[in-house]
Amino acid sequence: MEWVDGLNRTIRYMEEHLTEEIRCGELAKIACCSAYHYQRMFAYLAGLPLSEYIRRRRMSLAAVDLLAGEKVVDVALKYGYQSPTAFNRAFQAFHGIAPSAARDAGAPVKSFSPLHFTITVKGAEEMEYRVEKREAFRIVGVSHPLDRELEKNFEAVPRMWGQAAADGTIQRLAELMDSPPMGLLGVSACGDREEWRYFIAVASSQEAGEWETYTVPAATWAIFPGKGTGQSLQDLERRIVTEWLPTSGYEYGDAPDIEVYLNADPQNAAYEVWLPVVKKGR
Repeated sequence: MEWVDGLNRTIRYMEEHLTEEIRCGELAKIACCSAYHYQRMFAYLAGLPLSEYIRRRRMSLAAVDLLAGEKVVDVALKYGYQSPTAFNRAFQAFHGIAPSAARDAGAPVKSFSPLHFTITVKGAEEMEYRVEKREAFRIVGVSHPLDRELEKNFEAVPRMWGQAAADGTIQRLAELMDSPPMGLLGVSACGDREEWRYFIAVASSQEAGEWETYTVPAATWAIFPGKGTGQSLQDLERRIVTEWLPTSGYEYGDAPDIEVYLNADPQNAAYEVWLPVVKKGR
C-alpha cells in the first residue's frame, strides 16, 4: 500500500501546484522512486502520460476560471502558457471550443477530476516470475538518447529497432553474444544521475570495436517470461506494474529496465522482462 500511497501523495502535490512548474523529479521523490519509473507507473495506472494528465487538469480548471469572468490572457499566464496561441491550442484540443467562446453563457466545456489510485483485485490470472540476484555485467551495442518525458520516446525506440534490423546491426551484435542473459537486449538506462539512453545490445566480454559499451550494475531482478508480439510484451509490462508490483513486497531498484528477446520472430517472440527490485523497507 505504501506504493499506492506515494502515488496519491503526488496527485495531491500536483493539485497544490497546478499554477506552477511541476517537475517530474519532485514527484518521483514524493513517490520514493526514480523519475523514469514514476512516469512508467503513472502512465500504466492512469492510462495516460503524466504530462497529458497535468494538461487536462489545467484545462479543466482554466474553463472554470473563464466561466467566472477571468480574461483569457490572464488564465493562460496562470497555467503557465506564455503564448496565447499555445493556450488556445491546448484549450481547444481538450474542450472543443476556443477559450473566448468558453466565457459565453451556456458554453459546453469538459471537466477532468483529480485521480485517486487504489488497488483493485480482479479475476485471478497467473503470472510466472522468478527473482535472481546478479553481479554487474557488460553490454555492447548501439544507443539513442531518451527524453525525460517518456511519451516523447514512443516513436524513437521502435524506429531504432527498425533501423537495427534493416542495416544488419542485430545480426552483427548476435555474433558477439557470449554472456548471460543470452538474448538480444533492450536496455532502458534511465537513472536519475545519468543521461537517459536506450540500448539495443548483447551481453558480451569481447572487444567492443565500433560498438558502445555499458555496464549494467549488480542488482536483484524480478524476471517475467512471455511470448507473442510486441503488444503482448507491453501488456505484460503493464500487468507487472499494475498487478504484481503493488502487492509483491518489492519496489523499484536502482538499475535499468531490461527486455531480453530470446528469439528473433517479431510475430511469435519469446522474451523476458527484467525489473530491478529491492525488498520494501530496506
